[in-house]
Amino acid sequence: MNKTLRVLLWIAVATLGAAAVGVVALRRGEPINALWLVIAATCCYALGYRFYSKFISARILALDALRATPAERLENGRDFLVTNKWVVFGHHFAAIAGPGPLVGPVLAAQFGYLPGTLWVLAGAVFAGCVQDFVILLFSIRRDGKSLTEMAKEETGPLGGFVAYSAVIAILIILLAVVALVVVNALKDSPWGTFTISMTIPIALLMGLYLRRIRPGKVLEVSVIGFLLVLAAIWGGQWASQNPALARVFTLTAPSLAILIIIYAFAASAMPVWLLLAPRDYLSTFVKLGTISLLAIGIVVMHPTLHMPALTRFTDGTGPVFAGKIFPFAFITIACGAISGFHSLISSGTTPKLIARETETRMVGYGAMMAESAVAVMAIIAAGVLQPGLYFAINSPAGIVGQTAAAATSTISNWGFPVTAADMQALAHAVGEQTLFNRTGGAPAFAVGMAHIFSQSLGGQTVMALWYHFAVMFEALFILTILDAGTRVARFMIQDALGHIYKPLGRTSWYPSILATSALIVAAWGCFLWQGIKDPLGGINSLWPLFGIANQLLATVALCVATTIIIKLHRTKYAAVTLAPLSWLVAVTFTAAWQKVFDPSPRIGFLAQARAPAAGPMTVATSRLIFNNRLDAAVTAILVVMVGLVLVESARQWISIITGRQAVQVREAPFVLTRLAEEQG
Repeated sequence: MNKTLRVLLWIAVATLGAAAVGVVALRRGEPINALWLVIAATCCYALGYRFYSKFISARILALDALRATPAERLENGRDFLVTNKWVVFGHHFAAIAGPGPLVGPVLAAQFGYLPGTLWVLAGAVFAGCVQDFVILLFSIRRDGKSLTEMAKEETGPLGGFVAYSAVIAILIILLAVVALVVVNALKDSPWGTFTISMTIPIALLMGLYLRRIRPGKVLEVSVIGFLLVLAAIWGGQWASQNPALARVFTLTAPSLAILIIIYAFAASAMPVWLLLAPRDYLSTFVKLGTISLLAIGIVVMHPTLHMPALTRFTDGTGPVFAGKIFPFAFITIACGAISGFHSLISSGTTPKLIARETETRMVGYGAMMAESAVAVMAIIAAGVLQPGLYFAINSPAGIVGQTAAAATSTISNWGFPVTAADMQALAHAVGEQTLFNRTGGAPAFAVGMAHIFSQSLGGQTVMALWYHFAVMFEALFILTILDAGTRVARFMIQDALGHIYKPLGRTSWYPSILATSALIVAAWGCFLWQGIKDPLGGINSLWPLFGIANQLLATVALCVATTIIIKLHRTKYAAVTLAPLSWLVAVTFTAAWQKVFDPSPRIGFLAQARAPAAGPMTVATSRLIFNNRLDAAVTAILVVMVGLVLVESARQWISIITGRQAVQVREAPFVLTRLAEEQG
């Protein structure tokens, strides 16, 4: 009877999900309710986790609850540490959930809500969650080795060297962009800076409480941390209104950059239990709490999506960014569907904390689903805005005009009515001077989120409060990528240097920890400093590389995963990773070609460099020309390196399948776990 009920329940979920996806995909000519997106996402995630992740667990990965993990066998109290699965989930979710699921879907909303929604749902279930899950398990089976070390062992020395060079270069770019986004979010914002800075001592207290004062009392420390975070959020508002404190916490971009570099160094060098894990766990409270409130607000208020399913800008002439849906929607939205950065976390900090192999399904597949849900909320936050308001906020002045009158006229002529009075009223409601030309996606998300919250919690009178809370939420979301990413990069540097001088490869040797941490923060710190000094704010020169580099990294990860699956003699299941790999190759290589060689100055890096060169040469134009040429060169180099990894991996697959190469699986020997079997 119970089995019959379960079957009927899942049939109902599948039917409801199909109906919701149908409404989202096929409704034209009239606005739809945002609740349809929530229902479609919930059903897709439930089906994917229940059936697809279970299939991967049983048929491909063969999770073994009796096998000791590196956290148990190699525990050193610093990097390898048996950790409660909910704390690991919190750390992993906080570490992977950065700017991508917030910013990317908002930017891609210029095409309409449909392309982003379909890519987020399908991409997460069949690509992103799969990548995170399989890389996490394969790293655990190899003593927590990094992606680059696995690439070297599984694809050979050439593939390993090229993969290592590509991954390090990509990671430095990603961390620099993430740091720059944090700086831009917090500069001249005492509220956000105060709240974010307070999460550091709170995390230290939680780490000491859980490690020294009340070991194992996760619920106690969770309640304490949650209450202190609420106090920090309230304190941020108080600090912003106190003249003396406001001066202290109102920081310029260079000051914030220096402080962020120092923080990232400390987070990389300190024991993981003291700062990194509790801070990420703490951040997860705010992240999941806010997203849950946003979901509740959407369910209660069921707002209407004013953005059409498809806009006129599917032809590639969009004001937010130029380019057609294929390939640019799939590059702009990365983290909500699939992100290569996740593979570094899945082969970096997280495999050193997992207590049981069976927990990898919840942590790897489940955390990525949670991040994908964030992307759906971001699509809704952008979609509830009137299209005219959305384009006025996200369009650069160079496209729509320098004045409010020119911008509103241009946007209205596109068929999206908006007036200067509308924009002034919105800016006043959220406590800003103006919202014109607030490019980058984050301000539009904050406005949409504040709109939903103010409709369900407090009304229009507290819209400014919710807007600034959303800005703080975004900064907190992004900063956790920085500390975890720096630590992962430190592991990778140590792996490489260990081949030159063995003690440098020991992750517990302090001289190596300090030296490699300093090396990696100096590398991305240089790009960050260049970004804050850039005449256009840095995002214009660094952000275009972000999407391409991120998806190229996912290509490397899926190459490694496919190679291991084939070596395990499970070739008939290789399509699980090979299908998303093929899609990413098509998307990413097409986007890279267009970004380098497209003749339109709004798309091609080289064309962008030629455009200002025709006019008078100034310091600003010289820097812009250099940045665009650098972008083109870096993109071309990364594509060539990842292409070599792809070719070397394909050679391995053919050799193994045809029997020309002996298969050698490089897993750590089986050791029986000493941990008690977890119940339930």
